Amino acid sequence: MTSHKQNLSPIFTLSSSPYKSFFSFHFFATSIDLKRQRFTSIFLLLCLSFATSMAVSDSDSDSDSGPVVQTTPLVTFLQRVQLTALRSYPKKPDPKLYIDLSLKLPHDLSSAESAFDDLTSGSRDLSVPVEKLEKLLHEYFDDPGEDLVHHEPEDFVSDPTEFLLKVENNQVREWAREVHCLWRNLSCRVSDSVIESPDRHTLLPLPEPVIIPGSRFREVYYWDSYWVIKGLLTSKMFTTAQGLVTNLMSLVETYGYVLNGARAYYTNRSQPPLLSSMVYEIYNVTKDKELVRKAIPVLLKEYEFWNSGKHKVVIRDPSGNDHILSRYYAMWNMPRPESSVFDQESASGFSSRLEKQRFHRDIATAAESGWDFSTRWMRHPPNFTTMATTSVVPVDLNVFLLKMELDIAFMMEISGDKNGSQRFVKASEAREKAFEAVFWNEKAGQWLDYWLSSSGDEPETWKPDNQNHNVFASNFAPIWISSFHSDENLIKKVVKALENSGLIAPAGILTSLTNSGQQWDAPNGWAPQQEMIVTGLARSGLKEAKEMAEEIARRWIRSSYRVYKTSGTIHEKLDVSEFGEYGGGGEYKPQTGFGWSNGVILTFLEDFGWPSDLSIEP
Repeated sequence: MTSHKQNLSPIFTLSSSPYKSFFSFHFFATSIDLKRQRFTSIFLLLCLSFATSMAVSDSDSDSDSGPVVQTTPLVTFLQRVQLTALRSYPKKPDPKLYIDLSLKLPHDLSSAESAFDDLTSGSRDLSVPVEKLEKLLHEYFDDPGEDLVHHEPEDFVSDPTEFLLKVENNQVREWAREVHCLWRNLSCRVSDSVIESPDRHTLLPLPEPVIIPGSRFREVYYWDSYWVIKGLLTSKMFTTAQGLVTNLMSLVETYGYVLNGARAYYTNRSQPPLLSSMVYEIYNVTKDKELVRKAIPVLLKEYEFWNSGKHKVVIRDPSGNDHILSRYYAMWNMPRPESSVFDQESASGFSSRLEKQRFHRDIATAAESGWDFSTRWMRHPPNFTTMATTSVVPVDLNVFLLKMELDIAFMMEISGDKNGSQRFVKASEAREKAFEAVFWNEKAGQWLDYWLSSSGDEPETWKPDNQNHNVFASNFAPIWISSFHSDENLIKKVVKALENSGLIAPAGILTSLTNSGQQWDAPNGWAPQQEMIVTGLARSGLKEAKEMAEEIARRWIRSSYRVYKTSGTIHEKLDVSEFGEYGGGGEYKPQTGFGWSNGVILTFLEDFGWPSDLSIEP
């Protein structure tokens, strides 16, 4: 698989590029009830109208000519409202509040724009009296979140049968039930108004109920859903878990990829690709072959998206072998609508249009990575303006894609497609060799992100100096994959490197060693990195690795418990440098709820249990 200048082009080629057109929406068109048929028809109309707004940016020499997927007219207008609101209030509100507004009946977009123009016509500094702005917002818009309706999950019971059988400590069991019950708080469905009048909302219609992360995040998010599903399976909520996958598959059928989140302003980027892992986890519990059968063609579309166009890069090793890997690359070169003012201010120091567009693309690309934001993406950290995410070939993205190849191979095998399964086995073997050639650093005992020397559009030769030698939790993400954690010699090196890395803190694993003020840096630790690394360590055959896994998991659980008892909530991230502290930093206030944190707590308790004589207090 590593012959000279090997051509590892994508296994499947779709007839249309995700950068130029939407894929037809047909997943729910057969074998569905009348309610689904109604949803499909309306959603198809939305997608057809939305497709007319897609465009590729100017090819002028002073502009970034990469792909751009335009948003809706409502999003464009709400950016103006957002700017005015942030200039008008003495204390800046959350900018996402304004981009999540929905038009209130009987008003249409034209009448709302006219009223807003009248309000701001005499304002040179883009601010208006707050009371007048609030009056207009109340008259023309529904509040954020009103387009979601609470949904009581049909498969929820307060004390599920065989729930966390290995948790013997009654205090821990009682708390775990409280965490389990949070699924009810986070369960919603898209309102009928979104389905009937999608152009009045930035929220996208979805066919099944959803689990939202919580707080300001009032929509489904892609990679969050994997750890939510892990928790739902622990909670025996199989129908809810499958509904989340159905929603994400509908987005692939519509756009060719899963969106960052189910909002019109997220259509220009994805997030870490974990859909195949979600299907795999559900199948392992339910043995539902029909889900697998439906998932395979959807996953092939998503696989094509991540292995073609701007996402695809080719690195040539010193022996002349080409290795195909992937990078994050958002289809956007303007301020993100949900944080438009923040992005404009951050780009204000750039003098040229091209510099600003490239910076905005790298910001949006960091959002596609899920790590928004981190010194990991900065050429000269902690200088935020040196963000260059599109120039990074990330270890963890390629871990997710390796997992996708293994998952698809498995699904094709159980579906009877032996040839297809073998093709994806070979693709996974090729990517594993790329890990060794491009990412692995023997001296460091870990896998390192790779900085591209050029645009990434053409193959480039690997250089040792292009590896990013800074330590991040993502450097250890490959041990999540069985082929890596089953290699005893390799896992010994990785365990030693992790022990000496400085990442293991009193309450879990640090995201990085740099305290930059960004939320994906020290002192924060996040649930996804804890679970991936702990799971990889625990599944290895090495005693020291298993012991390390259990210790990290217990630190995370204990600190999460203390935070819950002192604040009354589960948080999206923890300050792992201090026991019992929730995380901070970044461009918004710390959020609570919280989907993936709940899921990882329940997953760790399922995997490791809690002895009756072991206190959860420190």
